[in-house]
Amino acid sequence: MVTGISKEVLENQVYPAVVQFLAARGLELSAKKTQITHIAGGFDFLSQNVRKYSGKLLIKPAQKSIKALLDNVREIIRAFKAATQEALISKLNPIIRGWAMYHRHVVAKDCFISIDSQIWQLLWRWAVRRHPKKSARWIKRKYYHALGNRHWVFATNIRTGDSPFLFQLFRAGTIAIVRHVKIFSAANPYDPAWHPYFHKRRSATPSVMKPGLYEADHWLEPYAA
Repeated sequence: MVTGISKEVLENQVYPAVVQFLAARGLELSAKKTQITHIAGGFDFLSQNVRKYSGKLLIKPAQKSIKALLDNVREIIRAFKAATQEALISKLNPIIRGWAMYHRHVVAKDCFISIDSQIWQLLWRWAVRRHPKKSARWIKRKYYHALGNRHWVFATNIRTGDSPFLFQLFRAGTIAIVRHVKIFSAANPYDPAWHPYFHKRRSATPSVMKPGLYEADHWLEPYAA
C-alpha cells in the first residue's frame, strides 16, 4: 500500500518506480489487484476496508471478507444438516472466533453484532428444517437456552467427566475492540537498549497499552540523548 499527494504523482512517478523496484527482484505487480483510488472512495487491504468518511479515517472489515465468512457458515450448516448440535457448534466456533479476533483492532463492533444476527437466522432455519412437524416453541426448548438475560442462546448440554456443561455458540459480539498501539518509530528490536520497551509492550494488557505510556517511564530516560 502506497500513499501519494495526487493521482498524477502515483501514476507517473510512484507506480513506475515500484514496477522497476520489483522487476529488479524478479517480481511484478498484479494488474488485477493493483488500483489507484482516492481515500474518500476507500479500498480493501488485507480483508479490511480503508476509507475516509467526511475527513475521518475508518478501517472496517471488508464486505468481501464478511461475505466469505457468512458463505462459509452457510456451507457448514448445510453440510451438518444431519449432525448433532454439539458437532455443529464445535465446527462453527473456531471459525467465528478466528474471524472476529482478526478484526478486533478496527471499527467492527456493529459488524460483529450484524454477523451474530445473520448466523442466528441461519441456525434457526437449520433447526426448523430438522423438525418440520414441531412447533416453534418446541424447537426453542430443544436448541436454545436462557443464559443470564439472554433467552435465545444456541447451546446444548454436554458432560465433561461428571460435570454438566452448557456448550454454546460463540458470538463475535463478545470480542472486545482493542485499538492497536503504534510502535515508536525509533524503536529497534535488534538494539539491546530497546529490549525493555518491547518486553513491556508484549507483557502489557490492552487496557494498559495507551499512547504515550512509555514516554515518561524512567527506563526510557537514557534514550533521550
